[in-house]
Amino acid sequence: MYAGAMTDKAASSVGPLVTGSEIARLAGVTRAAVSNWRRRYDDFPAPAGGATNSPLYALAEVQEWLDRQRKGQEVAPEVELWQAMRAAYGEQMVAGLTEVAAVLAGEQGPRLPDDVATRVRELARSDAPVDLVNGLTERFMDSARRAGSDQVTPERVVRAVCHFAPELPAGSTVFDPACGIGVLLLSVAFREGTRCCGQEMDHDSARFAQLRADLLARSHVRVVAGDSLRADAWPDLKADLVVCDPPAGVTEWGREELLLDSRWELGTPSKAEGELAWLQHAYAHTEPGGQVLMVMPASVAYRKAGRRIRSELVRRGIVRQVVALPPGTATSHSLPVHLWCLRRPENAGGVDANHTVRMVDLTGNSPDGSLEPRADQVTDVPVIELLDDTVDLTPGSHLRSRHRDFPGEYAALRKELEDQIRRLDALLPEFAAGGGPGSLDGATTSVADLARAGLVTYDGSEPVSASEQLDTDYLQGFLRSSANVRRATSASGTYRLDGRGSRIPRMGIDEQRRYGAAFRALSAFEEGMRKADELSRQLAEVARDGLATGALAPEE
Repeated sequence: MYAGAMTDKAASSVGPLVTGSEIARLAGVTRAAVSNWRRRYDDFPAPAGGATNSPLYALAEVQEWLDRQRKGQEVAPEVELWQAMRAAYGEQMVAGLTEVAAVLAGEQGPRLPDDVATRVRELARSDAPVDLVNGLTERFMDSARRAGSDQVTPERVVRAVCHFAPELPAGSTVFDPACGIGVLLLSVAFREGTRCCGQEMDHDSARFAQLRADLLARSHVRVVAGDSLRADAWPDLKADLVVCDPPAGVTEWGREELLLDSRWELGTPSKAEGELAWLQHAYAHTEPGGQVLMVMPASVAYRKAGRRIRSELVRRGIVRQVVALPPGTATSHSLPVHLWCLRRPENAGGVDANHTVRMVDLTGNSPDGSLEPRADQVTDVPVIELLDDTVDLTPGSHLRSRHRDFPGEYAALRKELEDQIRRLDALLPEFAAGGGPGSLDGATTSVADLARAGLVTYDGSEPVSASEQLDTDYLQGFLRSSANVRRATSASGTYRLDGRGSRIPRMGIDEQRRYGAAFRALSAFEEGMRKADELSRQLAEVARDGLATGALAPEE
């Protein structure tokens, strides 16, 4: 249970170390509650290691302090409040959070249930209102993650958006048209003086986002309720940055009533492409030079229905970067997600012929690991390469072709094919002249007779020898001859190897084995030819793609 890095000597002197998050799990509280304890209690254990921004504490000291503070209590007050809210509000926890936040903000609103009100007053005597609301928000986000809810933007998605968001100058405007309870908007636009605008369809979520911003003393934040696509509350807003984690997989987004909407300057989205409707709505609210960060399901990058809109995004130089985020980033569902980074051109001229789109593939990373790509996880793709029949914006499909070792693959496949051809020459048996066509037709017997005599049995659908008097390779070799194939083929064209009406020559076992060895060699030769054919196909494909990408060049 060691967290962080210390020398062996230091670690051994204080024992196991824990982070603030691990203390929260031990105590059954949120990380915000642990931060409150550090500020409120002078006797809270001092850091025993780590850095200023990520201190580490001695586990033994933490456990001793928790025992003193709990005084035999098994459940922390924050947990009791949450349990009381669960009992009172059930699945309507956002409504409960909103009512608690309203009381803490001093607003007159619906009367809280007695049990909830009692615990809120008790905690408010020791906790600052903003800390209490932040703690409840964190607990709600954690419960939403475990339940697979899409009510809030997952913490890992927020981290990714913040990582790739541009540095904004003071006085900038940030907009989130589907802000939920405001987690993403308030995380990206934290700088004082940044104007923050949001809209959310769910009225409780929108009000809670506004109340939380007020408690955080963010006077520059305004969140309104309403359906952004059907009833845009900010029709004249042009933002420096738009961030959006839109509803995924929603088909009833209002296409029929919005067919002639001016926002569809890149093409009218199909009913199944609601995410591209949100993207164009976000883009419509971006001023020249402004940027958009959209969280998108990975399938939007290649679905046939969205090809025309993707083509316009590429052709006009709007899409600048697509990041495939690590699996598990979107904890509210199992879908892989991308982050699309767009920029509205400052002039209406065409895109430069040398313009590229940066593709970043982080799908091999841990969802809690670094978001800074390695050299082999990023490539710049020329626009001309993207404007094909599919306009596929999946980063992985472009990175694979660019980071392939074409010379190495070509050399390895060529050697393997050459070795295979040499083996084929050794497999093909030498044959002497026989007695001529029909020389073996005289003394024959049917497979049916062999089966009745108990000399043949069936391993699956194929006949095999059941006696030392009969060689299996000899039997199956003759069954595959042209004459027997005709006998075993039905009028519908179905061929069965068992061919009970087929006939084979009568020979002694030594002669059978000689023929069987020849048939076995022919089968091995056929299998070798199939492998050579596949190697030839792969070799030609690698050579062609290597020449086309410039990774290979013809010798002079």
